[in-house]
Amino acid sequence: KDAEEKFKQINTAYEVLSNPETRRKYDRYGSNWKHADQMPPHQQEARDFSGAGPSQWFSGEGPASSLFDIGGLSDQLFSTFRRSRQRATVIIPVEVTLEETYNGTTRLIEIPADMSRTSPRRFEVKIPPGVDNGSKVRVSTGQENLPQVQLKVSVTTDSRIQRKGADLFTDILVPLADAVLGSEVTVPTLNGEVILKLKPETQNQQRIRLAGKGMPHLKNPDLKGDLYAKVEVVLPKGLSEREREIFKELRELRASGR
Repeated sequence: KDAEEKFKQINTAYEVLSNPETRRKYDRYGSNWKHADQMPPHQQEARDFSGAGPSQWFSGEGPASSLFDIGGLSDQLFSTFRRSRQRATVIIPVEVTLEETYNGTTRLIEIPADMSRTSPRRFEVKIPPGVDNGSKVRVSTGQENLPQVQLKVSVTTDSRIQRKGADLFTDILVPLADAVLGSEVTVPTLNGEVILKLKPETQNQQRIRLAGKGMPHLKNPDLKGDLYAKVEVVLPKGLSEREREIFKELRELRASGR
């Protein structure tokens, strides 16, 4: 209830002070300024010449100063009004790469002059690991007289790796012989490359899970998703005559069941 009454006073103060005409009426008629045009002429001329400041015109509601002192409008009232203005939020779009969302990054942002109420203000802010496309991140400027800052994040696409939530997906090209016999292949991650050992007879389109190689969770960066590597078997081209013979032998062996 106290807060509600305070904001009523703030609204009234702003209504009076935002317009020179309403300010003039308040100086003359106090809290009854809204009804000044309806007063009889002799009451419209009523003034307080005691030197105490604003008019003390009465209508059974108490003196005008019961709302606020116009001579130096309540510091407490204006400080509350200023705090209410500080709760405004400025939304600033930022663009980051997928790799930056993994490690976290920083950006230099600018708060426009009309929001900072002075000149444009520039700050370096931290973007935490785990943000996703469309994430909204509140950051602090460290200055109470400025509005709150909310970053709206957009993430650029990566040609190697795709993201779904905390999990990452990538394709690895594997020569036919390596898929059949087993081999070691290099897999790209957002934290450098890793070596993956393929078992013999690895199948085309097979997905291999690399636990903990995915994206950090926004609220818990120590917890990471997984990375899934999909095998894309590459068939050989430009076979030599000998290679063709080997494949023919292989086909015959597979057909005879030996």
